[in-house]
Amino acid sequence: MTSPMMKPIVTPEGYPSASGAEHRLRGDVDEHVLLVEDDASIREVATLGLEEAGFRVTASGDGREALVHFHQAPFDLVVLDVMLPSLDGFEVCRKIRRESQVPIVMLSARSDTVDIVVGLELGADDYVTKPFELSELVARMKAVLRRSTSAPAGAVISVDDLEIDPAAFRVRRGGEDVALTATEFKLLLELARRPKQVFTRELLLELVWNYDYLGDSRLVDVAVQRLRAKIEVDPRQPRLIRTVRGVGYRLDPS
Repeated sequence: MTSPMMKPIVTPEGYPSASGAEHRLRGDVDEHVLLVEDDASIREVATLGLEEAGFRVTASGDGREALVHFHQAPFDLVVLDVMLPSLDGFEVCRKIRRESQVPIVMLSARSDTVDIVVGLELGADDYVTKPFELSELVARMKAVLRRSTSAPAGAVISVDDLEIDPAAFRVRRGGEDVALTATEFKLLLELARRPKQVFTRELLLELVWNYDYLGDSRLVDVAVQRLRAKIEVDPRQPRLIRTVRGVGYRLDPS
């Protein structure tokens, strides 16, 4: 039975689809995904749909069990529900982020701002609100994976005490490595390539998240907040990444 929290269209072969969107998105993918969802019907339908889209899927319905799976095999992406037994999705996300920068997409049955922002602040790269079309989840996963696997071209960029190496996906501050997620790295790189330029939130959604109308400006605001916490001397009074009130952000080297 299909859960009301998902809205897949079923193909004649019985696989979840969304008007053929998964087939258009397949390509030569073989990424290993950890799907953590406590609703058995959503978990089953999503697993079948993601496998049809070309992913290898390990599914779990429990937060603690998910962490055991995470430590037993390498994963390219984690799809993580918020409401889980034994250990909720926020805590699972927090524990994963302590040791890994693997991309994380959160699933939430509530569109409440607080829930969404908490997940993003803990280090999730994106979120999908239930009920959702399977094609939307696949598209978000593909976008996150592109950010984490495509090495940007270009020479090393120096901004104050920051050194950004696009080819190596590496950032150093004062000679020390700074651990950034793929989303945070791409955001910093886009700002650093054009210092002093004001970027609207809509433009950053397009450049960093590869979204236009699908995007949510909260993704930008929370990512900037997390990035400031890692590269600013005093994140409460940022001097490098400036807010342009009512518009967006700019990188402002000294």
